[in-house]
Amino acid sequence: MAITFDRKKLVVAEVAEVASKAYSAVGAEYRGLTVDQMTEMRVKARESGVYLRVVKNTLAKRALAGTEYECMNEALSGPLVLAFSMEDPGAAARLLKTYAKEYESLEVKMLAVGGELLPASDIDRLATLPTRDEALSLLMSVMKAPVTKLARTVNEVPGKLVRTLAAVRDAKDAA
Repeated sequence: MAITFDRKKLVVAEVAEVASKAYSAVGAEYRGLTVDQMTEMRVKARESGVYLRVVKNTLAKRALAGTEYECMNEALSGPLVLAFSMEDPGAAARLLKTYAKEYESLEVKMLAVGGELLPASDIDRLATLPTRDEALSLLMSVMKAPVTKLARTVNEVPGKLVRTLAAVRDAKDAA
């Protein structure tokens, strides 16, 4: 059943708004997936902050025009599901990589980050990006290391003096 022109405008506006706010986008061919599998994937997408949408390619091209994901227009062909990462850049890639392993009929076709179209083989690079919390904890550990080392070094001087004095005392007591 065909959708009305007004409904098409709404779909284009919705996808364009999401694309303007997204950190990364992944397109995958979903041919062969059952409705239950797609529903399960949509539920996981909502939980992980990923906007997942099946859109006709002509509507997707209109929606992506003027966004940094316009580079995906040439690769839009066949039945595709578009996944946009809304919270961290690797979320959509992690989701589709996980489901592509589980369901052989789901095949990642394209990735886009920062206005650059990447080949589907780069999904591992994008999926292994740390989440925001992981990145902050890595940054904090890197920032904390020099301070911790300085504190240990400064604390070692009086400790070494105390151990030396104790050794001298023990030597005098033994003599």
